[in-house]
Amino acid sequence: MENEKKTLLSIRNLKTYFEMDEGTAQAVDGVSFDVHEGQVVGVVGESGCGKSVTIKSVLRIIQKPGRIIDGEILWWHRLGNGQEELLDFAQLDPQGKRMRSIRGGEIAMIPQEPMASFSPVHTIGNQLVEAVRLHMDVSKREAERIAIERLHEVGMPSPEQRLDAYSWELSGGLRQRAMIAMALSCSPRLLIADEPTTAIDVTTQAQVLNLLRRLQRERDMSIIFITHDLGVIAQIADYVVVMYLGRIAETGPVDDIFHNPKHPYTIALLESIPTIHQLSKEFLPTIEGSIPHPFNRPAGCPFYPRCRSFMPGICDKRTPVLEPVNDRQSVSCFIHHNSSEEEEQEDESALQKARAQVPVN
Repeated sequence: MENEKKTLLSIRNLKTYFEMDEGTAQAVDGVSFDVHEGQVVGVVGESGCGKSVTIKSVLRIIQKPGRIIDGEILWWHRLGNGQEELLDFAQLDPQGKRMRSIRGGEIAMIPQEPMASFSPVHTIGNQLVEAVRLHMDVSKREAERIAIERLHEVGMPSPEQRLDAYSWELSGGLRQRAMIAMALSCSPRLLIADEPTTAIDVTTQAQVLNLLRRLQRERDMSIIFITHDLGVIAQIADYVVVMYLGRIAETGPVDDIFHNPKHPYTIALLESIPTIHQLSKEFLPTIEGSIPHPFNRPAGCPFYPRCRSFMPGICDKRTPVLEPVNDRQSVSCFIHHNSSEEEEQEDESALQKARAQVPVN
């Protein structure tokens, strides 16, 4: 077996629901995956599949009426003496001192749209310095030095002059570099990139991806990269989590996902990517239908209404669970295994009853 790095973040059976007058939206419904040190995990899926809500749940920045109703978010927190302690973010106060120190310090985030994330009335330098001093006990002069260093690190031209610039004075690519510099200002152990290449052109997109990959290697930093673009995942990720309607459809190393996909949804996503071998004016394959409305989730497997491998009486009646299909990949599909969520719940209930009957010495 390959040398496996230490687990940094472990998400277990995470459920985040939005309870509204119209009904309950199960935005994240039992998600589990790990992030190891120095690993890039790509979370991919169509819009509305729960990618961003999963990450916002990790950072505890879900806005009401959304709330975590179940699951664990386990994080190895570094103490000042060089030791570590295991924290469960799901049990911490989102606005508490400990969670606020980790958010932006040990875990940083690059949002989808930097123009909406930067304050338009404060300079880039003011916001970078504020981020540094919030998490590090340094003087304003030292914070400015760190800010210039981070801007230089991300390839910002004339970083000293850019400190006095406002976000609206920068191009899209430079704004994204400034946002990456802010995220890296306190040397986080985990960087969360929420579709950071969506609002920029393909040339700048390639530059940002190369920049993130270079910084990740230089710092041995872990990254969770969220996107709907499998082409981007192929360039940057080591491990892939495919999500659909708040659940995980398939997980595995990036090479296995691209060359040996197991779930019908993953296969359909890969088929919809244009290739250099396609003929001119040839129609791209598409996934029929659309993601169901969150208040009208189908019974059974959430993907069965759009699945070409749908099995009546099975897929529309039972909910599959995520199980290994080999030593590298796991998939949630009855094509590859027969166990369902209902059967697991029955087995767990039977096990609890059996344990209750065991006499206590």
